[in-house]
Amino acid sequence: MPCNKLILFLSLFWICFTGASGKNAADSLMEQLDEVIDRREEYLRQKEAGLSLLRDRNLNARDDRERFESLRQLYDEYYSFNTDSAYNISLRQEVIARRTGDRTLLTHARMNRASIFVATGMYHECLALMDSVRLEELPDYLQAYYFHIKRTVYGRMSDYAAFPSAKSEYFNLTNAYRDSIIRANAPGSLPHVITKADYLNVNGAPREAILLLKAFMADNDLSEHEIAICAWTLSEAYEKTGERDLQKENLLISAISDLKSSVREYISLRQLAKMLYEEGDLDRAYRFLTIAVEDAAKCNARQRIIELNDTYPMINGIYVDTVRDQKKALERNIVIIAVMAFVLVILLFLMWRQMGKIARARKEVEEAYLRQNRLTDELRASNEKLTEANDAVAEISELKEVYIGRYMDQCLNYIDKLDTYRKTVGKLVNTGKTGELKTFLKSSAIVDSELKAFYDQFDKTFLKLFPTFVGDFNRLLLPEEAIIPKKEGTLNAELRIYALIRLGITDTDKIAKFLRYSLTTIYNYRTKVRNKVKGDRNALEAEVMKIGKARSNGKT
Repeated sequence: MPCNKLILFLSLFWICFTGASGKNAADSLMEQLDEVIDRREEYLRQKEAGLSLLRDRNLNARDDRERFESLRQLYDEYYSFNTDSAYNISLRQEVIARRTGDRTLLTHARMNRASIFVATGMYHECLALMDSVRLEELPDYLQAYYFHIKRTVYGRMSDYAAFPSAKSEYFNLTNAYRDSIIRANAPGSLPHVITKADYLNVNGAPREAILLLKAFMADNDLSEHEIAICAWTLSEAYEKTGERDLQKENLLISAISDLKSSVREYISLRQLAKMLYEEGDLDRAYRFLTIAVEDAAKCNARQRIIELNDTYPMINGIYVDTVRDQKKALERNIVIIAVMAFVLVILLFLMWRQMGKIARARKEVEEAYLRQNRLTDELRASNEKLTEANDAVAEISELKEVYIGRYMDQCLNYIDKLDTYRKTVGKLVNTGKTGELKTFLKSSAIVDSELKAFYDQFDKTFLKLFPTFVGDFNRLLLPEEAIIPKKEGTLNAELRIYALIRLGITDTDKIAKFLRYSLTTIYNYRTKVRNKVKGDRNALEAEVMKIGKARSNGKT
């Protein structure tokens, strides 16, 4: 499928899709036109690049005929782009044609100049030049060109004739040359179809023109400029059928193609601007008309400038009035905004002051909160100390209770033993057994027995108070250095030393007297045990003092 056919197919699909989604085709085409206008400089660069290639081709032409042909192509490109350049090219063609002595080339060059005269509104000069051309001497392709120029000049004269009789005369001549164009061009060619559609429009058959043009556009791969011409003629047909939406869509298509091909002599954008003005879209109408005026001026298409002069002042005046009204509204809005800004500044100032007060209050609250936290921490520390003191008191009280009971039992036991000892001594004295008495008094068996009983009683009492002491103490030592008593429920010398430390007796001299060991022995035991500790040796006694605390706390 040719490229432009594909584009046309996709455009029709997009129109159907946007119609189904609530967005009409004109809106989509308007967006495309806005985008094309934004990219005008890009299309202009492409146009200039193409012109540059044609100029290079002309410079590199091998002979005058090839040079004339390259100038013809340049003329076609410049005709709707810059009439001054096109006019100068026609003069250069005439010089080349005279140099070759070819009358056909000379006539072609002169007809090109006549066509420029039409575009610039020089109708008299155009007709004078065309009257010098002998139609019967022209080849077929120049005959069609001849009829086209004559139809165009008489059509313009008919449009601008001041009197009905002259207007009627020129109108009839236009129709006559229109018929000649149709006969001179091959059926199915663009000039034939466009001219026939124009004939149908003028003679009250726009529906037939629409069918003809749509079929032609669907069956042929057209350039952008050709699409613009066909769409423009379709818009005229839809205008006559009263289908304004379709007229607008085809004006949009024609304007898009005109701007893409970078022509400057066109009608579609001007007509579209007028339609938008009637619809109330003043911004776009003014913008499009301004572009059309600029292009017509750059092209030096005086006829289009004259046509634009009929519309531009009206739209420009209304646009200026609209801008003036908008300016007044803007001034009012500025005053309102200024007042509101002043009020806002006052409110911000009051808010700033209030936020300052809130910040100071928040700071005071934070400081009070910090003071409360410090007091809470201090109270917690005091409670912890009080708890420790209560635990210590409870522990001491428990120790006192147990040891007082044990002490009373021990005292009664010792009183009984002293009484038995007294009776035994008295009996030996009374019986005169002095030898046995001396032996009895010298023996340490009684003391050793009593010491053993005392230590056993101490072990039982201590382990009753601290039943987990042995296990807890061994957890402070290296696993391989654990101290295990020989008999369950008893303590050995090392454990008794630290049992006394747990009871608060830390003085080595007192421990030595209690256990009836020398100071050196006690020191050696303590050093030996510290060497078995897992962690810090110096913290051993402090860790020992913690043994049984959990039990005491639970009891408390």
